[in-house]
Amino acid sequence: GLGGLLGLALAAAPLLAACTAAGAPILANPAAPHPAPPALTPAPSRAIDPQPVVLPRDDAAHDRLTEWWYYTGHLATDDGRRFGFEYVIFRAERGSFPVAWASHLAITDETGGTFHYAQRSEIGPQVEGPASAPNAFRLGIGGEAKDPPWTMSGGNGSDTLHADLSPAEAASAGRPGGLGLDLRVVATKPAALHNTIGWIDFGAGGSSYYYSRTAMDAIGSITLGGDTLKVTGTAWFDHQWGDFITVGGGGWDWFAVNLADGTDITLSLVRDGDGSYPLVYGTLVEADGTTRHLPREAFSVEVTRRWTSSATGADYPAGWRIGIPGERLSIDLRPTVAAQELDTRATTGVVYWEGSQVVTATRDGETLTGEGYVELTGYAPGDGG
Repeated sequence: GLGGLLGLALAAAPLLAACTAAGAPILANPAAPHPAPPALTPAPSRAIDPQPVVLPRDDAAHDRLTEWWYYTGHLATDDGRRFGFEYVIFRAERGSFPVAWASHLAITDETGGTFHYAQRSEIGPQVEGPASAPNAFRLGIGGEAKDPPWTMSGGNGSDTLHADLSPAEAASAGRPGGLGLDLRVVATKPAALHNTIGWIDFGAGGSSYYYSRTAMDAIGSITLGGDTLKVTGTAWFDHQWGDFITVGGGGWDWFAVNLADGTDITLSLVRDGDGSYPLVYGTLVEADGTTRHLPREAFSVEVTRRWTSSATGADYPAGWRIGIPGERLSIDLRPTVAAQELDTRATTGVVYWEGSQVVTATRDGETLTGEGYVELTGYAPGDGG
């Protein structure tokens, strides 16, 4: 979401900076001088942004300051148990430092009312070899020190996701039953380019390329509480990259909604340090895959509830009403589980909230069901909020 953190630019945090000290967060150092990355097209000097987003070529990794591959989704077992999931890998370049990587995994047991997450970071080469191949990506974090590795691979809307805590990680995290997922996800709609051309201008903060695959079928398994459960469901993929480190000074709210009539909607509300919103935009994807940009005047977002974390003291929005008058559409969201907060200061230097939603909507007076995910950054003390 900017999706993914939010999607992280993690807008509210100083973003992914490589650090050679063992155990230090990789999102929390100032940027070192950054050499010009190679152009996206053959040229003797760096291309001037924006360049056209070309898929599947741009599924692969880019030589830019910040990048992430970000999945959220909704899964169910044959007997009706429901789960949400988040799985993301972040990549950061900072001058002459080695490339830095971080990964977050979260599973929401919607039926059981519980939330579970884990995190990893790594400096330098990937366990999967090259970070990407032409028209594809192959990412891995772990290797010998953290067997088995967490991996993402795929391209052109057909991807494989795998993450599983090692016994040592599970014990140290207080999860002796383990935590993991093993999914195959396949897009059922074309990729949606945000802001029409797939490029977002952050002004002084830099810029970002950004597209999503808003509708993907998912099949595989999750591991939770000592059980490995076969699941099917849906996923949402955000890929974002660019020469940016932070976006705004106050964090952001990101929404991803799939309605039962086939409409997919994503909204990004980026806050400045003074509480204003310098960047507000959205994208609507029709059932047939047609994509439409939503400027800030096309929609409204009203907070209807709040929740305070007992772990961090952060005060988060915890319910929303979204109005899109041009679509004659009203959407109400509330979290499936209140406590879906991730303290990732060990790997990315931030605390954020990301969780699955109960979705109820009306269009022209007719009720619609749906599924959704929301990401909130900048609300935790000391985290830009």
